[in-house]
Amino acid sequence: MLCDKRMPIGLKGKVYRIVVRLAVMYGAECWPIKKTQVQKLMVAEMMMIRWICGYTRMDKISNGVIRNLVKVAPIEDKMREIRLRWFGHVKRRSVDAPVR
Repeated sequence: MLCDKRMPIGLKGKVYRIVVRLAVMYGAECWPIKKTQVQKLMVAEMMMIRWICGYTRMDKISNGVIRNLVKVAPIEDKMREIRLRWFGHVKRRSVDAPVR
């Protein structure tokens, strides 16, 4: 579906956000992640998004333009968001709650 040129780019972006990104970031809220790993995830994400749109780096289209076209936020921002959400859950947990 993501390779099909007849599919609208907006629908491809929605499928990417719902299926691919969730699979890539599964469990990311508790990863001890480094800057180099975030950079690798960002590069992999842009490669996938460019592949979905049918563009290569040789087309010289900036990442921001492609992200706006597909309506996808950077993976770094999404990782920060889910980590903060997880931190909120941990912070609200009672002190005597069982730990797994």
